[in-house]
Amino acid sequence: MRLESHQLKQHLQKSLSSLYVLVGDEPLAQSECLDAIRQVARLAGADERSSFIVERNFNWQQINQFAQSLSLFSSLRILEVYIPSGKPGVDGGKALTELAANAIPDTTTIIVLPSLEREAKNSAWFNALQSASTLIELKEIASNQLPQWLSARLAAQNQTTDAASLAFIAHQVEGNLLAAHQEIQKLALLYPAGEISADAVREAVLNVSRYDAFQLGEAVLAGDTERTSRILQGLQDEGENAVAVMNPLMWVLRPLVRIKQAEARGENVMNAMTNARIYGDRQSLVKRALARLSLRQLEAALQKLCDIDKTAKGVMQGDAWLELSRLCFGLAKVRGR
Repeated sequence: MRLESHQLKQHLQKSLSSLYVLVGDEPLAQSECLDAIRQVARLAGADERSSFIVERNFNWQQINQFAQSLSLFSSLRILEVYIPSGKPGVDGGKALTELAANAIPDTTTIIVLPSLEREAKNSAWFNALQSASTLIELKEIASNQLPQWLSARLAAQNQTTDAASLAFIAHQVEGNLLAAHQEIQKLALLYPAGEISADAVREAVLNVSRYDAFQLGEAVLAGDTERTSRILQGLQDEGENAVAVMNPLMWVLRPLVRIKQAEARGENVMNAMTNARIYGDRQSLVKRALARLSLRQLEAALQKLCDIDKTAKGVMQGDAWLELSRLCFGLAKVRGR
């Protein structure tokens, strides 16, 4: 069974699975899903919880030893296995496949994984887990969906506010759902149920935005000049090093150059995107960028990034942040031909 994180509560009201797999990098969704499963398992009598973090040289026999041991304190248990790398290795793959085939008796098992690469998604161990578990996708909330998400969170605590205030909160907490959750909880503490005025929202909500260079790359690809400018300013205000911002931009632009070159040779664009390891929702974003930007512009942007790198390292004279801002804003404002 495959669920999205917001569907878990309804599922748990009906039943508790013996095996859950959480997949994704969204920390708030992960925390809330873990808490929800733990709470229902405890109500069912699972008073003992054990956890393993799979790091380098992890001994997978510990899982077998746990399965064969008896609980000291209760008849039911919770086992949590965290795999931060998403790569369990050969022994781990075998252990997870075995775990999927033979659930540990009287135990609610939770496997926690990050967002997986294509190779891991196609692996035998992951397919075995998918078939045997309740798999929950921990998806990030897109910026255009954040106001609706905030509205639902307010409604859950019997509060509402206008669309402009929702947009204001979304702007303040962009990229940080944990902070958004905290701000919504703060509104519940400060104000009674019902409508919260725009002035009250602005007075209560802090600027807790968290920006990163990958968000900047997405804004540039989308041609969103306002968001590009806002993220650039946020990164500068947070004291981010220009080189740390520039390198992820290179990782964003290089695949576009390869795809454009393949397109110029008459090759299939979808195949070129697959070869460049661009999958799923990201393909639509890249398609829009390819429609706006020419091969010449993309190649010139990569060359400019090399020059900015030299400037940031003192090899060339100039202001690295100024040049980086000009480049990003210039690419974002290019309109489709």
